[in-house]
Amino acid sequence: MSKERATVGSDGRPLPVLPPERDARVWARLVRIMFYLPGFMALLVIKAGEAASFGITVELLMLSSAAAIIGGLYVGSESSGAGADSSSKTGAWSGALVLELLAVVPFLCALPSLFHELSHSTLLHGKETAGAVAAATSGSSLGTAEILPLVAILPFMLYQLAGFGTLHFVVNKIVNWLLNIVIFGLIVASYVANRAGEFAGERILARTLVSLMVITVFYGVLKLKRMQADYDAYAPAKAPK
Repeated sequence: MSKERATVGSDGRPLPVLPPERDARVWARLVRIMFYLPGFMALLVIKAGEAASFGITVELLMLSSAAAIIGGLYVGSESSGAGADSSSKTGAWSGALVLELLAVVPFLCALPSLFHELSHSTLLHGKETAGAVAAATSGSSLGTAEILPLVAILPFMLYQLAGFGTLHFVVNKIVNWLLNIVIFGLIVASYVANRAGEFAGERILARTLVSLMVITVFYGVLKLKRMQADYDAYAPAKAPK
């Protein structure tokens, strides 16, 4: 049975609310998935697509793949044994933050445009079939079938807003809601720009999204380390056995 963390420090002030202990092995498995899957999809869209309609899809997929490696470095530094400090104690949490914001978010942003690219590929469907698909969806900038990959962002937002995500412990509730709304808005806007052929606008929106995620990750990792250091400094002394 796990022990409850102390909530009041030795100085009488409330201690930081840290994320729960997490199994680093689970996150290590996710690192492997997030490394191979987006990388494979990037190669697939390069092989099957038209270079002019890539937008920033390939870059987002490669970022997702590369960020998974960085997240793995953080997860691999997790330690609670002898010599563990505030950095190593927050390794799994920091790695989770990198995976959530720099691997999953770019991947979700790339999915709708990736689906559109593959569904219109002349290499996969042949010129006649691809032309028929294009004609069927030309009347609407947001074909119903092509919106389906966007639905994946809804359970991700639930993951973040319901307290499962690491970001929940780093920022307050209002900021968490604002960040997730902005993430959702930028992903939808970048897809609309891609469908309209406004690839320059799509790049601006995607870069804004990635920049926001980078800033949030930097803040989050440093905040987690500071929270752990404060907790260790002011945690009540353990009773002798």
